[in-house]
Amino acid sequence: MSRLFDLDWQLVADSVLMIIAVFVLFLLMSYLLFNPARKFLNDRRDKIRGELETAKQNMEEADRLKQEYETKIKEIDKEAEAILGEARRKALDNEKQIVAEAREEAARILDRARVEAELEKQKVADEVKREIITVSALMAGKFVASSIDTAAQNRLIDETLKEMGEKTWLS
Repeated sequence: MSRLFDLDWQLVADSVLMIIAVFVLFLLMSYLLFNPARKFLNDRRDKIRGELETAKQNMEEADRLKQEYETKIKEIDKEAEAILGEARRKALDNEKQIVAEAREEAARILDRARVEAELEKQKVADEVKREIITVSALMAGKFVASSIDTAAQNRLIDETLKEMGEKTWLS
């Protein structure tokens, strides 16, 4: 028989045995080398996925905390504005109170000054009355001392006025 491509039963049997050996070697290598490598790659992929999930959760938590802090900052700003507004209002109330007290004090001072001016005016009027009484008494004394005519009487009034002094009479 002629052989096709120089194939004989021995070569076919060797080839089949070699294929089985390679397949067994492949299974053995797969079990000993490829499975640990696959397991390592799967573990690494799972670890990376876990880290990505953790990073995503951390980012979400950070965003939530950022929003919370921004809200708190806005609330603090509002509270600070309210405190400042209250302080301004109290300052205005104090200012109004101080101005009112100052006006009352000024009114009391003016009233006291008016009363003192009235008293001083009364005192001056009393002094003028005393001076007039003194002048009248002097004139009466001189008139009685010398009963004289009108010319002499005018002369006596002029003399009395000179004795008292013009400044006393005019003030």
